Amino acid sequence: MNANTIFGWAFGDSARDADEEYLDTLRDDALKNARQDAARQGVQIDPGTAVFTLVPEGHSLIDAGESARGRITVRCTVQVVGPGAEEFRAEGPMNG
Repeated sequence: MNANTIFGWAFGDSARDADEEYLDTLRDDALKNARQDAARQGVQIDPGTAVFTLVPEGHSLIDAGESARGRITVRCTVQVVGPGAEEFRAEGPMNG
């Protein structure tokens, strides 16, 4: 089976970075984002492989632009499978 990883993203209110229910919602949104990106590319995700990273504002070398300004970022790294999945690389801030 061909497999590799991609990223999904969600952005949220930095004032709620200690609210676990809110963070769970952001994690779900990041996984959904990864699923949508994978579908656009013709591959599927394996949700059981999802790893989430919470990036508080100002704690990343990634410039996520206006969408992340003043916000926390949740990144989901997840394995994709299917024909062509070996071509994906979750490197840097974007999928390649």
